[in-house]
Amino acid sequence: MEPPTGDPLMLFAREWYESLCRGQIIITLDLKDPNGRAELDRLLGKADLLLASYRPSALRRLGLDWENLHARFPKLCFAGIIGYPAPNEEKSGHDLTYLAETGLVTPPELPSTLFVDLAGAERCVSEALALLLHAARTGEACCASISLYHCAEELSAPVNAGLTSRDGVLGGGSPFYGLYETSDGWIAIAALEAHFAQRLMAELRLSQSDHATFTHVFSQRSAAQWEKWAEERDLPIVAVR
Repeated sequence: MEPPTGDPLMLFAREWYESLCRGQIIITLDLKDPNGRAELDRLLGKADLLLASYRPSALRRLGLDWENLHARFPKLCFAGIIGYPAPNEEKSGHDLTYLAETGLVTPPELPSTLFVDLAGAERCVSEALALLLHAARTGEACCASISLYHCAEELSAPVNAGLTSRDGVLGGGSPFYGLYETSDGWIAIAALEAHFAQRLMAELRLSQSDHATFTHVFSQRSAAQWEKWAEERDLPIVAVR
C-alpha cells in the first residue's frame, strides 16, 4: 500500500523500485480520507499481517496502533518499523544518521549503500515470519517492533570489537585481507583462513608475508589477470569494480 504521493524510491531509482515491486499488488490509499481508511479496514479484515513504517504517534492518530488493531482484528499480526527504540521512538532519523551515530561513517565519504535500510528489511522478514509461525501454531496474533537504530548498532559490532579498525585483522592489520593496487586498478584479497593464506604464499613463491611485499608483487599484473590467476587456484581474490 502506498500514499497518494507514491513511494519516494520511485522518483529516485525507478528501475530498482519496479524490481522490488515485481509480483506485488500495489494499492494507493489516502488514510486521512474516510473512504481510504474504510478500504484499509476491509483489507485488514482479510489479512494475516500488517507491516507499517510510522511513528507510534502517527499510528495512534490513525487508529492503527497495536491495541486498537488487536481489539478490532484479533487474528491480525503486526510488525512496526521504528527508528529508535523506546523511549525515543518518536525521534526522527534515517539510514545516514543511524550509521553516523554508531560510528559507521567516515567523513567526507557517504556510505556506499543503504546498510541500515537493507538490514532492517531483512529483520522485518524474520520478525514477520516469526509472528506468522507463532500465529499458525498457537492461534495467537502478536506484534513486533523493528528498530532501525538497533540494526545499525548490530552492524557496528565488528567496529566495536576492533576487527575492522585500522589495525584490526579485517581493517588492514593483516596483509592477507585487504586491497592492493595492480598495474591498472585494484584487487581485493580475503585469504584470511590458514589454508588460503598458505596456498597464496605457495603459489606466489613467497617466504615473507607483509604489506610491502604484497604491494610490490600485485603491482606487476592487471586486476583481471590476478582475478583469473586466483580463480584457477581457488583463492579469494577479485578485481574491484
